[in-house]
Amino acid sequence: MEQNPKRRKNKDNPYTILKDKNSYFISFKDVLGNIQKISITEELYQVFNEFELKELSQMNEFDRHIEHSKIYENNLEKRMLKENVNLEDDFIEKATFEEVKRAIEILPEIQKRRIKKYYFDDKNEYQIAEEEGTTQQAVNYTLTSARNNLKKILKKFQN
Repeated sequence: MEQNPKRRKNKDNPYTILKDKNSYFISFKDVLGNIQKISITEELYQVFNEFELKELSQMNEFDRHIEHSKIYENNLEKRMLKENVNLEDDFIEKATFEEVKRAIEILPEIQKRRIKKYYFDDKNEYQIAEEEGTTQQAVNYTLTSARNNLKKILKKFQN
């Protein structure tokens, strides 16, 4: 029995979806605390899977918002006083969203696809590697190359 990739779940999510070769299941605890496992169709499995991915994306977005708020509240003064700033990273941070979108579209296809999955679909390197049938190291290398290419492209936009 294989479970979906380890996903962070909302504490109120009462079920787990599973697949075993060509069979699909949903597992949950009943009111007595006993674990129940019910066979479901592939279509229903896909619906639950998509729901979990959307929920994960929303939780990640919420966490980033909270993290951003904490950064401002707790570290704003430190960040203002920090003199040793990597100018290239600072440059990307100051680029507009539209410039970044245009720059991503210029990237080679594999870099574009992986950057979108990583940053917009909130997938980690291992999930991308599994989806694409490659290694995490290959995905990491591609993402690093894509970031470097984005810096170069964004510099050209600014000139």
